[in-house]
Formats: sequence, C-alpha cells, structure tokens
Amino acid sequence: METILISGARIVTPFEELEDRDILLGKGRIQRISTPGGIRDFHRRIDAGGKIVTPGFIDVHVQGAGGADVLDGTPEALAAISATCARFGVTGWLATTVYRREGDNSHLAAAAQGCTGDGGGAQLLGIHLEGPFIAAGKRGMIREECLAPVDDATIQRIWERAGDRLRMMTIAPELPGALEMIGTLRDRGVVASFGHSTADYRQTISGIQAGISHVTHLYNAMMPMHHRQPGPIPALLEADGVSVQIIPDGVHIHPVMLRLAARHLSGRHPGGNGQEGGRLVLISDGMQAMGLPDGRYTYNGLDYESKDGTARYLDGTLIGTSLGMSELIARFIRHTGCSLAQAVHAASYNPACVLGIQDRKGSLAEGMDADLVLMEPDLRVCMTFRAGRCVYGG
Repeated sequence: METILISGARIVTPFEELEDRDILLGKGRIQRISTPGGIRDFHRRIDAGGKIVTPGFIDVHVQGAGGADVLDGTPEALAAISATCARFGVTGWLATTVYRREGDNSHLAAAAQGCTGDGGGAQLLGIHLEGPFIAAGKRGMIREECLAPVDDATIQRIWERAGDRLRMMTIAPELPGALEMIGTLRDRGVVASFGHSTADYRQTISGIQAGISHVTHLYNAMMPMHHRQPGPIPALLEADGVSVQIIPDGVHIHPVMLRLAARHLSGRHPGGNGQEGGRLVLISDGMQAMGLPDGRYTYNGLDYESKDGTARYLDGTLIGTSLGMSELIARFIRHTGCSLAQAVHAASYNPACVLGIQDRKGSLAEGMDADLVLMEPDLRVCMTFRAGRCVYGG
C-alpha cells in the first residue's frame, strides 16, 4: 500500500500543538510523527508548507448534505452526504434521521447497510435516531407522525430496521416508560441522548440516573432556564458523566450562551483517557443544503429556506444548518474566543469518546487511524484523509 508523507505541518493533536512536523501515513494508520527529515522511506510527499493538520472531525448529527438526505434511503444519497462532509474535514458521521410511526422506514435499513460499505468520503459510523420517543411540545422540525408512545413494539420495529447500527437515540425522559427504555438503550450499547423534551430539573436528573449520557443540541428543543424553575439545562451542565452537543453557528444559540456552555463543559470527558478535553461536542445539525447555494429546499415533505448557513421552515422555525464542520469550528472560535486546539477537541476527540472509538479515532498519534485534515490557517480545508486515503482535495 502507498505511504504518504505530509511534511512541514503544524499539527494539532489536539492535546498539544507541534510546529514543523512530518507525519507518515500507511496501511490506514499513522505510522510516524517526526521532526523534519526524520522519515526517508515513502511513496508520495505532500508539502504542507506550514498548513494545519488536525484529526478528522466526527459529526454525530447530520441529516443531509450535498442535496441529499438520509430520508432518501439510497446508497447514492448516503454517498453524496459522505462526500460533502469530507469537503469540510469530517471523516466520520452519524446518519441522523426520524422514525415514521405509520410510514416507510426503509431509510433506516439503507443507513444500516451503508455502514458496511466504503463509497468514499466520510465514514458512516451508525445511525442517530431523533425520536420517536420525544415530547410533542418540543418536537421542533420533527413532524408529528414521527412521534410514538414509548413501547416495546415500536423499539422492536426499530431494531429490525437499524439493528446494531443504531448508535444514538434522542429521547425525552419525562414520557411514560422512558426511564425503562433509557436502560434498554444503554444495555444495547446505544447512546441515550436527552432532547426534544419538556422535562424539568428533577425529571432530567432521573433520566441521567437511568442512563442518559449525552445531550442533543443543548438549549434547543428543551425548557429554558429560570431562577425559580431551573429546567433541564443546569442539570445537564452539572452532570460530569454527560457529554453535550452544541450547534455553534451563532444563530441557534446566542454567542453569550455559547461561551457559558463552553466554560461549564471544559472538564475531562467521562469516556476519555484522562486527557483534558471537556464534554462539549460540536455538531452541524446539517441539512441537505450543506455545501449548496442559498435557496429553497425540502425536508421530509416540507419546504425550507437556507440562507447564510441557517435552515428554517417557511414559518421561521429553525431546523438545522447548511454549514460544514470546518466552517462551524471557525464560528465557534470567533464566538467564544477559545483556542484552535479546544475547538478541535470538541469536533474530533470528544465525539470519538461519545461513540467509544477514541482508542483509534479523534486524535493524532502513532498507531491511530489515519483520519486527518489538512487546512489553511483560516481553516479552509485543503485535503481530507480517511484511513490514509485522500477523500477530498489533492
């Protein structure tokens, strides 16, 4: 297999920053990281010229991109999403979608099958199902026919379609039967994620005690904070064992609230290896308009407008972004004043910890998967590598 030497790079591991380093890729892994001239045996050399190399980003909340949607339920749609994600430095993603209570759910089976293939672009790591066990009053962009009572028959139908490729489910802990379902998800190795919920502080604590370990887009589709009715947000920020998604576009969440979350979530990640990284996970909540011009598009049968990176239904309801991860990292740094390393942590290492794959993805070290991004200083992506193979640029 061809070996690739990337020379003269500024490497953000993200646990440390290494100036002027060479990195050798081969057999799908990082073979060596060296000072200049320390590696002489390779097939192809890429001169980074001081550009930035970071771990590949992992986006656990992608509904669509490049004109395609997970709901399309075709290999071609999944390939288009993977290719578009790679344009923005993503090397792994979760197909985020809904369950149709009475409708066709073949898209779940298609996504599960897509996890076994290699169509290029970012790797499909599994399925993130938003619902169907969520609160009607906080369903947001999710249509009512995609909600269902918590029951064994519904989860069995989901298992039949998604199988062990279901990696995450957003669930509202206040619903009847939800606490037991959270335990079932945990026992099956599925990340139970708080979201689309009307839970108060105590109900949120009960959900965490039952096995919730993650949060779907903090602040959005949940009860707000109030000094006499704290709601779920303080409970989620206080829970050391819970990682938290955030949409850092500056529209879904005011920059002041972004900074508040970033400060509270800067401790050690509960699933990590003891390295400082925090509980914050950056997501795109990407729609099919990601990577496409501003305009009108359709999600699950309803029209929406994409403008300046924000997707809204025509009534003004926020439904996601049309920004790629590298663009969102740049916004996060601008809005919070955090370092590049802190932002990269939240886009690579922390989501790898959520999925339990931090032993091979999410950071740059010898022996890790060769999933990495080569970027300009302004964070424009030049090349994206997955398993040592260039899947964008070059």
